[in-house]
Amino acid sequence: MSDLVAIVYPSEAKAEEVRQRLLKLQKEYLITISDAVIAVKTESGGIKLNQLVNTTAMGAMTGSFWGLLIGVIFLNPILGVAIGAASGALGGALSDFGIDDAFMKQLAGSLHTGNAALFVLIKNMTADKVLKEIKEAGGTVLKTSLDDAKEQALRDALASAAAERPAA
Repeated sequence: MSDLVAIVYPSEAKAEEVRQRLLKLQKEYLITISDAVIAVKTESGGIKLNQLVNTTAMGAMTGSFWGLLIGVIFLNPILGVAIGAASGALGGALSDFGIDDAFMKQLAGSLHTGNAALFVLIKNMTADKVLKEIKEAGGTVLKTSLDDAKEQALRDALASAAAERPAA
């Protein structure tokens, strides 16, 4: 079963920095991530989601391949690519995997303007090593599906990083 962790950061850049650290840790087999999305509250009050995978682009690419293949069979590859790319992009835009977009937008609605929340869906992890890598970035836990002991360990690690920072 996967665990959801949502942490608030003061900027999108800081959230992206932590996401990149987590992806690096995934390459080291310390964590397995199903999805990692950054939600940012814009100046207009809207929520922008920065997905790890652009499903529209992936759909267009896959669709154009299959469209080309079918177009070659029916002797019109250019039309096949165009129709395949359009239908693939539409299918990709309508698909959603990983963390539910509506859920993320609802939770991110409580953010202050300019803040960003990093939503991570974790399959498994070596908790102590992952915490050591991300705690210096700080942040505030918005929501988790972790058990109480693990959630408290995460909160304590992030709070200790904030306490260690010198006052500006």
